[in-house]
Amino acid sequence: MPKVTIDGHSIEVPDGTTILQAARMIVDNKNYTGPNIAPPTMCYHSKLKTSGGYCRTCIVKVTKGSEKDPRPMPKPVASCRTTVMDGMEVVNTTSPEVLESRKAVVEFLLINHPLDCPICDQAGECHLQDLGYEHGLSKTRYDFPRRTFNQIDIGPYIKLHMTRCIMCFRCVKVADQITNNRYQGMLFRGDASEISTYIEKAIDNDFSGNVIDVCPVGALTDKTFRFKSRVWFTKPMDAHRNCTKCSGKVSVWLKGSDILRVTGRKDNWGEVQEWICNECRFEKKELKDWVIEKPTHIDRHSVISQNHYENLAQLKLDIGKQQKQISGKK
Repeated sequence: MPKVTIDGHSIEVPDGTTILQAARMIVDNKNYTGPNIAPPTMCYHSKLKTSGGYCRTCIVKVTKGSEKDPRPMPKPVASCRTTVMDGMEVVNTTSPEVLESRKAVVEFLLINHPLDCPICDQAGECHLQDLGYEHGLSKTRYDFPRRTFNQIDIGPYIKLHMTRCIMCFRCVKVADQITNNRYQGMLFRGDASEISTYIEKAIDNDFSGNVIDVCPVGALTDKTFRFKSRVWFTKPMDAHRNCTKCSGKVSVWLKGSDILRVTGRKDNWGEVQEWICNECRFEKKELKDWVIEKPTHIDRHSVISQNHYENLAQLKLDIGKQQKQISGKK
């Protein structure tokens, strides 16, 4: 098994493992408590074949190629597409060159992206917002007109804001690999490229809604949830139901006793764990339709963690004990 060192942390990984996957393995290690050395991603999704290699946000610097050939790679490489070699040494967060290069990549991603955060349903769970905060510039240097597109309805449940799209191709991969008929793809080339449906043909298969979950920005939105609430005012809960089309394991987003939306469950890297059908996603919006399991784990750094407590029951018990102690003292 090849051994790779990333930002001073070493790990042995199976053959064929990429630098990005190795970095995630280090972070996922229960004994690891350091900084998040895993590079950010916008286009890579572990459950979508051939994804990655488009956005370049995951670039790292290889300072040592391998034990056999210790020469460094001459320029930053995409960690999602670069396979680990034995003895390889990589720098990510510890390299000023990588951070400066990533800042330039983010600037390119934001060239045409509008400042829609105040009205965008993706706000609060947008990976591009995180990248912009961590690596973006305070002002744009772009003086030319930005690309604009009309909004497109893709079937009865999905709206496409091509103006916000960063061409990550995740939705195209989902349409190609998960659904049974792909009408969605890329049109034109270069700076004229756009994601569209052929002759604006509706995507009407049972799993088309998964394109919403994989979109890292607000380009593909759920028409049943649009403008209903900010995500940090909701409480995501793991839930399930008996479904003949999919696993039925989802996250339901509650505001009071109302289910505002249903999404696939995501892991700590923001990737969908299991694909869900359109019936579960769009048509089952009553509490009686679901068996609520527990609060969905939300990273404490996320804005969604506001007003959301995983251990609410225990918190109530602790408060009750404190109140009894106070009353006893009186």
